[in-house]
Amino acid sequence: MYTGNELRSMFLKFFESKGHKMLPSASLIPKDDPTLLLTVAGMVPFKPYFQRRVEPPFPRATTAQKCVRTPDLEVVGKTARHHTFFEMLGNFSFGDYFKEGAITWAWEYVTQVLKLPAEKLWVSVYPEDDEARTLWTEKAGVNPERIVNDETNFWAAGPTGPCGPCSEIYVDLGESRGCGSPDCGVGCDCDRFLEIWNLVFMQYNRDEEGNLTPLPKQNIDTGMGLERIASVIQGVESNFDTDLFRPLIDKVAEIAGVSYKETPKNDLALKVIADHARAVSFMLGDGIRPDNEGRGYVLRRILRRAVRYARLLGIEKPFLETVFKVIQANYAHHYPELKENENFIVNHLRLEEKNFQATLEQGTQMLQEKVRGLVEKGEKVLSGADAFYLYETYGFPVELTEEILAEQGLKVDMPSFEEAAAEHRRQAKEKSQQMRAVNESPALTEKAKTLGATPFIGYGELKAEARIEGLFAGGEEVKDAGEGEEVLCFLSQTPFYAESGGQVSDSGVIKSARAEGKVIEVKKGVTGTVYHRILVTQGVLHSGEAVEAIVDTTDRQATARHHSATHLLQSALRSVLGAHVQQAGSLVTPERLRFDFTHFSPLTAEELENVEKEINQAVLANYCVDIKEMSLEEAKADGATALFGEKYGDVVRVVRMEDYSKELCGGTHVRATGEIGLVKILSEGGIGAGLRRIEAVAGLESLNWMRALDDQLETTAGLLKAHPQDVPKRVIGLLAQMKDLEREVQQLQARLAKSEVDSLLSKVTEVGGVQLLAAQVHAPDMEGLRQMADLVRDRLKQGVLVLGAVAEGKVNWVSAVTPSGLSGLHAGQIIKEVAKITGGGGGGRPDMAQAGGKDPAKLGEALDQVPAIVRKFIRS
Repeated sequence: MYTGNELRSMFLKFFESKGHKMLPSASLIPKDDPTLLLTVAGMVPFKPYFQRRVEPPFPRATTAQKCVRTPDLEVVGKTARHHTFFEMLGNFSFGDYFKEGAITWAWEYVTQVLKLPAEKLWVSVYPEDDEARTLWTEKAGVNPERIVNDETNFWAAGPTGPCGPCSEIYVDLGESRGCGSPDCGVGCDCDRFLEIWNLVFMQYNRDEEGNLTPLPKQNIDTGMGLERIASVIQGVESNFDTDLFRPLIDKVAEIAGVSYKETPKNDLALKVIADHARAVSFMLGDGIRPDNEGRGYVLRRILRRAVRYARLLGIEKPFLETVFKVIQANYAHHYPELKENENFIVNHLRLEEKNFQATLEQGTQMLQEKVRGLVEKGEKVLSGADAFYLYETYGFPVELTEEILAEQGLKVDMPSFEEAAAEHRRQAKEKSQQMRAVNESPALTEKAKTLGATPFIGYGELKAEARIEGLFAGGEEVKDAGEGEEVLCFLSQTPFYAESGGQVSDSGVIKSARAEGKVIEVKKGVTGTVYHRILVTQGVLHSGEAVEAIVDTTDRQATARHHSATHLLQSALRSVLGAHVQQAGSLVTPERLRFDFTHFSPLTAEELENVEKEINQAVLANYCVDIKEMSLEEAKADGATALFGEKYGDVVRVVRMEDYSKELCGGTHVRATGEIGLVKILSEGGIGAGLRRIEAVAGLESLNWMRALDDQLETTAGLLKAHPQDVPKRVIGLLAQMKDLEREVQQLQARLAKSEVDSLLSKVTEVGGVQLLAAQVHAPDMEGLRQMADLVRDRLKQGVLVLGAVAEGKVNWVSAVTPSGLSGLHAGQIIKEVAKITGGGGGGRPDMAQAGGKDPAKLGEALDQVPAIVRKFIRS
């Protein structure tokens, strides 16, 4: 019996022996694909090759790809096969071999390497794919009686584009796993016939009218779920019973003090937690951070769902870190990011669990309020809308809600809960469908493919002779562009740095013999072609003509200073705060730098000062900035720091500032750190859980900032009629004087209030044996009115108080009954009736209440009605 790790390795080595390039798994963050939040299939990293937007660097490849899918999140743990995270084994051909190679190798692997008996295997084909049927029988040797038609066996990336038929391999798990129906066979909903491998034959292009045209280069895309094939080889009924999951399930069961396969309820929770902990660990390992939107929201939702199910098992203390250690031990040998990014993963697990515990407590309180409401009304069923609100807002699984309610003889309206959940999914799907890439026009894409990568000479040269290879306006190619027009321009070579790695693009101009254009923006497409967005400022630019491309040297140098300063900043932060600090994003412009990093608490003033001091010491040391290209393996072995979550090519650029800083980076830099000049940190603050941001300026921009500060100081000194060095002393004196004045004002207000209270007490009347004071007073706001009411109530000792005041065109009301319950009177009921007369409302406690009104003109009328209102409420 093979382990899951052995099965992964066997698959990859088999296809490597067939001439496939074995590649590591791509990140769960899709690269250059804004249509996807997460990598959902093994073919996702190869979409540019299949679509021929980029020429494949190799003809065939094989991978074990990390994938995350969440549409079936609610059924995870309830079935044998559904997961959020899974590994997809695949072999791919980019215009190389086609059906024959895919089919014969698949059958060879399944029957000769895995040694699954041919008599237990079935194959499905698209009914019209006679070629595949023939290959399965004549080349692979499959019994024709074991090949079935399936109308759904046709794959397409969308309504138009590459598509083609597919074939699936099924394994018969035996009658004991079947439904018992005489019609049971491949395609039955029972668990007997399990699909283990899908082979997609990408052979057509579908146009907008639905016509299929053979592709000039046909492709192969296959996928075999590692968890599924492991369950077959290891002879277990469920993916969760394989060695890919059991260590996790057993660890969670140990923490909870329960046993696996004792009760269905506990088993469901154990499976969900094991699955979700695995997904969260790998997502964090690829640099995805918990957030309230996008892929970060998906991560947070999965993590919280794991914690919620842990509650069902009685686990109330943080536990995910312990489970992660088991995941790391089982997977890190193949996925080293689980070890390399251990601090990041563990810190986020700790923080998210801690924060979510507080959210769960809030949800519990909310549920108890709902329960009290049901009991008061004599009802037994919580509405589905309320149950879904608890689920979506506070993370309460409906199972947990049901359990809490059951303890009190209540239940959830599950049909309406399902309706609410379905509506939420519908809305989420609509929102997801609205996410679209900013698609280039077909003409622009084709031109970029034809031109390929634009040679970039801007590391060494800021001027270049070039030829205009193409001009595009509105997505269509044009021959020329006149003054005032904005176009995309392709050049034969470019000195302009294209926006990348947080660094903004260069600006500058291009000049021909009779025209000039301002370079506004520069970007690089997936083909490596550089797009120059140009505003023609003079004359007419013509496609095919020679131009001079000139980078704005002032902006380039300012950008380089800020970019090199970010490298020093990262090293200083790691030195002062610890090695757990990792870059989480940056923005480098000619004006300033912004640097996001992982850290779990605000920096103290001392830490910030030490960081700034260390950066500037590195500047004064004038370290030589040495830049070399080398292989990624060499760079890692040399200790170069990589941007977390970024994927690099085989050859990388290492920027080294002697022994102080060494990073992988494609940006532009100074020649020595002394060129950076003064680095001044402007701000530091939190931008998310475990995420901080520093903004800073360098070089001339730091001088400009200092000058602006000097100007402000001079202006302040002038206003204070003091020398600049005396400003702090004068401000301290003014603050002390202001406090003295505030104290005097408070004393005067207290005297005035006492005087007004004395006057008010002379207006006390009696209604039904109860003392009553109803009067208009002067109060700037509700807080002032409450303070006045407190003073009067303390002096009144016993009775009813109703005070009204006009503030900002509205009426404020306060009522008090002292002692509480006097003659059955309720301050909230009284003030509600009084406020109604002025067009408002309110309420409160029996002893104290407040309200508002819209019509100040009726304040006097309302006060006149107070005696009658109080009399109505006095207990006879």
